[in-house]
Amino acid sequence: MNEARIDKWLWAARIFKTRSIAADACKNGRVTFNGMNMKPSRTIKEGDVVSVKKPPVTYSFKVLKAIEQRVGAKLLPEIYENVTDPKQYELLQMSRISGFIDRAHGTGRPTKKERRALDAFVNPVMFGFDDDEEDED
Repeated sequence: MNEARIDKWLWAARIFKTRSIAADACKNGRVTFNGMNMKPSRTIKEGDVVSVKKPPVTYSFKVLKAIEQRVGAKLLPEIYENVTDPKQYELLQMSRISGFIDRAHGTGRPTKKERRALDAFVNPVMFGFDDDEEDED
């Protein structure tokens, strides 16, 4: 067998966790071959180079063996060769680093200062602002 369906190959080569996820990626245009989008039923053969977009990186794999049955992780070097451009990995590293630096104000978990301000607003008694103890004449 020197041909395989692309969705089965992507699943068997452990590029996607399930075959349905691989098929959805093909349908949504995230899997390309020679710059053309591939349908899940498209067959590939040995020597083809398949590109898979997993934002922000586009991975490229050279097919060494067309398989449709899932194999162990130790056998993956016999199935495909990773020919992804090193610049893509730099892009991935940059996006990981920048994700923590540019957090928009008001999104995510509040800072310690914001948390104290919220607590003071919601429950002012805890912070010495007791409204019940007013001087009555």
